[in-house]
Amino acid sequence: MAENFDQWGVVEIMVHQRVAGKVTEQAIGGTSFVRVDVPACKDCPGYTKLFGSGAIYAITITDEETAKMAALNFNDRPIDIFSARQMLQLEENIKSEDDFF
Repeated sequence: MAENFDQWGVVEIMVHQRVAGKVTEQAIGGTSFVRVDVPACKDCPGYTKLFGSGAIYAITITDEETAKMAALNFNDRPIDIFSARQMLQLEENIKSEDDFF
């Protein structure tokens, strides 16, 4: 029986993005994803991202402290309520502009 992957690390994704945190596996709809639980740091809440294997360029295993420091330095942010509202407002503005044409 295979062990479930459960390590701290840095995941490098295509287009030169990096995400650091607790790296595990998660299956959804019969498909496996690499799950990264990014820890909360400074003014950014913790969040989770899932990646398909085709998007991943590399995974570097680290200790917890290194992964947390990397997450702090990468300054990646989750989608939050404020940005979701901004997107909805932008969509509403686009619809309003379409009404004029």
